[in-house]
Amino acid sequence: MKKLIEQLEYDLGAGSFKSKSRHKLSEERATLLYFLDVYNKHLFEIDTHPIRRVREELDEFTRELVNPEKNDIENVLFKLRQFFSAYRVAEYTYIRKTFEDFKGIIWNFVEQLSEDFQNEQASDREISQSLAQLKEAVESDSIDLLRAKSREFIDFYIEHQANRESRRAKRMKGIKKNLDMMKKQLVEADRNLKLDHLTQAYNRRSFDEHIRQQANLCRVSGTPVTLVLLDIDYFKRINDTYGHDIGDFILKECVRMLKESFNRETDFVARIGGEEFAIVLSETAVPLCVKRIEDLMAKIRKEVFVTEGTELRFTVSVGIAQIEPNESVESWYKRADLALYHSKHSGRNRYTVAEPAQKAA
Repeated sequence: MKKLIEQLEYDLGAGSFKSKSRHKLSEERATLLYFLDVYNKHLFEIDTHPIRRVREELDEFTRELVNPEKNDIENVLFKLRQFFSAYRVAEYTYIRKTFEDFKGIIWNFVEQLSEDFQNEQASDREISQSLAQLKEAVESDSIDLLRAKSREFIDFYIEHQANRESRRAKRMKGIKKNLDMMKKQLVEADRNLKLDHLTQAYNRRSFDEHIRQQANLCRVSGTPVTLVLLDIDYFKRINDTYGHDIGDFILKECVRMLKESFNRETDFVARIGGEEFAIVLSETAVPLCVKRIEDLMAKIRKEVFVTEGTELRFTVSVGIAQIEPNESVESWYKRADLALYHSKHSGRNRYTVAEPAQKAA
């Protein structure tokens, strides 16, 4: 909560906006701020409600909640209800459409298989009928009828087998094509669920799953895993000065540099908030992690980013924590978050290694 307030230039200690009169943040407002912050981190990219626009609206609600001059919380709640009524309909429609698309992929595949099986059953019935006619010829005691039906059956069976092989080859080709298409569509759908739409880093949902997997793996294997939380310094100032398009450009450039610096197959880079990122380094202890972070920060400090004729620079603040034996994921994340908080409040543009779990507690 402190981090959220500080991003909005709200002085939590004084309980007021900087340069404003003193004003306490009520429990009701703090609860709403927490709700908005959590919701902000788990948004869907919807055509009618792009994430960036939704975040701007949520940020505006947040500013109203922390503004000491806005005493009418009922009016804020009314506008919030209006917003969420519209957004939840769009969100539900998006989820239903995604689910229907998935069902359509599976249904088309099932339909093709059903048609193939029906064709095979029809072919088998023709064979059964031909065999029945041959049996009748055997029982008729007529050599001429038996000779004619035998030739007819042999010709039919040879043709039937040739057609069956042809159908089988065609069917297998069609099934393979459909399976490849279905696999591609499912992989794409899964990818879209795992990645942040803007930066193509992993999203918050993927991060939450990944750190739990890594924590479990560490308990079993004993190999070190280190979590890095990283925040772009004064990002709000960049947005306010240059606009959100430039801000988006900086976010994408930051992820590009993170991926270049942490490019091992096991390295995991995620965007977990507006300008906050996480890096999970498996089989990496703190000393090696610190070395890699120092290299990254030096690279970022030297970089000049140019877009739309504007030259920009930025720095980052970092918190580092290696998971300890039998430590919970919540404790691990909190230590890294406190280390990041310390970096930001001791001058920014630096990293802090977290205190041991026992000392932090």
